[in-house]
Amino acid sequence: MSKRIVIALGGNALGNTPYEQLQLVTETAKPIVDLIAEGNEVVIAHGNGPQVGMINLGMGTAAEAKAIKSDMPFPECGAMSQGYIGYHLQNAIGNELSARGMVKDVATVVTQVLVDEADPAFQNPTKPIGSFYDKETAERIAAEKGYTMVEDAGRGYRQVVPSPKPIDVIEKNTVNALINSGCVVITVGGGGIPVVRREGKLYGTPAVIDKDFASAKLAELVKADALVILTAVDRVAINWGKPNQESLNEMTVAQAEQYCTEGHFAPGSMLPKVKAAISFAQTGGEAIIASLENAAAALRGESGTKVHM
Repeated sequence: MSKRIVIALGGNALGNTPYEQLQLVTETAKPIVDLIAEGNEVVIAHGNGPQVGMINLGMGTAAEAKAIKSDMPFPECGAMSQGYIGYHLQNAIGNELSARGMVKDVATVVTQVLVDEADPAFQNPTKPIGSFYDKETAERIAAEKGYTMVEDAGRGYRQVVPSPKPIDVIEKNTVNALINSGCVVITVGGGGIPVVRREGKLYGTPAVIDKDFASAKLAELVKADALVILTAVDRVAINWGKPNQESLNEMTVAQAEQYCTEGHFAPGSMLPKVKAAISFAQTGGEAIIASLENAAAALRGESGTKVHM
């Protein structure tokens, strides 16, 4: 039976340069088109960590060198990354569909995602972005622009931005209309462009929304049957790297929450994936964490880790 599926691709899986990414997405497209060929409605979300950092660094460096008049605000950097990653994905998926004789439109929606200015994340910026600076330069930038600059990994100082939770996808009706018309949609790239609402208007804000949480929110809003969060491993494991390591075929929401509390999942790696899967499973959907090459098998219950009520 066909399903409406939201797939969450990691930004790191897309490579570190535009040229590398363009090559990698030709392979990424194949298992995605396998799912489409089985009659499923497929929506693709993706990360943008390396890509938005590259854009931010390039624009910041050019501005520091006086080659351009100003740097690029971070929300605009996110929009730029959505555009070029979306272009690569829709190009590769479109070519793969065509090679198989399948006629189907593929479209990227540059997506704003609503966050709450009262989210505690805004009081505790933690997500490093952009260039490394020496202490003197970092202090000057902080004074001039109001950025929060912190020492990062012994390599210098970087700006850190908040990582608030997504509340709504502004373009959800557009995304739904495209899905209903039979289009393959690429959206909430990089977690979406974070926006806040003030007096009825939307304003971009320098923040990074976790793409797994944004994907879960999108899946809820488009009434997806399944959320498939892709990672480098076939299944989620507890006691990772220990003699008693155990791969899991499934977890109830209660079990997943307990494993999170017990510290089984790394904060910058598996933890947000499991928490996003919990979030979607609580809405009644089927959440799966699996590798890209096993996505179809995971939907059949033959691979991956299913999270359910």
